[in-house]
Amino acid sequence: MKYSYYFALLLLTLTSCIKDEPQNAECDILEAWVEGDNLAQHFSQETDMRISEVPTTADELTFTIKQRAALPPLAIHFRLTPGATIVPANGSVQDFREGPVTYTVTSEDGQWQRVYKVNFKETMLPSNHYDFEDFELSNNSKYYVWFNKADDGTKENIWASGNEGFMIAKPNAPAADYPTVPDENGFDGYCIRLTTRSTGTWGKTFKKPIAAGNFFLGTFDSQYALTNTLKCTNMGIAYTKEPVKVTGYYKYKPGEVFTDKDFKEVASRTDEPTIYAVLYLNHGESDAEVMLHGDDVRTSPYIVRTAEVAALPATDQWQPFEMTFEGSKPIDATLLANRGYNLALVFSSSKTGDTFEGSVGSTLYIDKVEIMFKSEE
Repeated sequence: MKYSYYFALLLLTLTSCIKDEPQNAECDILEAWVEGDNLAQHFSQETDMRISEVPTTADELTFTIKQRAALPPLAIHFRLTPGATIVPANGSVQDFREGPVTYTVTSEDGQWQRVYKVNFKETMLPSNHYDFEDFELSNNSKYYVWFNKADDGTKENIWASGNEGFMIAKPNAPAADYPTVPDENGFDGYCIRLTTRSTGTWGKTFKKPIAAGNFFLGTFDSQYALTNTLKCTNMGIAYTKEPVKVTGYYKYKPGEVFTDKDFKEVASRTDEPTIYAVLYLNHGESDAEVMLHGDDVRTSPYIVRTAEVAALPATDQWQPFEMTFEGSKPIDATLLANRGYNLALVFSSSKTGDTFEGSVGSTLYIDKVEIMFKSEE
């Protein structure tokens, strides 16, 4: 009898725990894909049919196709946060030929919603001239983001920075105090200003005392900010021409005190900036997608060409810079034409900022960047 009583009490306790467990309040799209052999013909590569690891701050998902007009109505499949629902229904057939379709994701507890636009855009080569005149505040109005205007007037979000990660360290900082900001005193119009910032108490706690100003072709995903910071930077976007040279203008002033990853002064060192680029295969064995990050963008075996500005002396006047791509690995012309290579172009106010070494206050200005391709020479 005694044991029956305690057994009943245990069941009651377990039932209560299950009953009182809160429902999920997240409402994110984690992954999106199109499936079917009949649809593969509309994509340059099979991996273009899937968008994996959707950034937590994204509100637009864009698939790249050969021709929009030839695209039939189709179904998008989504992987959502547990318990979330989506409207229009997951896997329902929609017509994307006239533009993006809006999806609304609702959390399991019904209290939260997120709106996404899903679109299909034709394969195109991004502009090779970058003046950095087009920017705006992020969706949460915390920091600046940059975009290029496509021929149809839509925004191409091909540039990224570590601003989103800095927001975790200093959520109350004004946008003007973030590491990467626009500056109206460019070589011509606006330019990019990259400044190495202190991450304050948060940075000292997590052994990440500084945040170098950085700017690169690609995307930033903050989900790894606390565990593996270098994985946050998805370096590179697909290009269909072989780059041979990058030119532009810069100014630079190093900060006064160089510190190591423990934020201890290293009197013998002076901070310096970096500008470099790599061209790499974006598919590996078994056609698996390859994306380089901050931890392997200089060392990956998939790299076929590299370029780096040898020296960037401190200067308060605009000076030209130039770097030429080098490398002897063969480039497959057919694969290149079908977006089989990514180009990563990176700017940073502290060359060793990826290991959290540098000088708070180091500032690099960048403007009038041009990428020259083999077919243009």
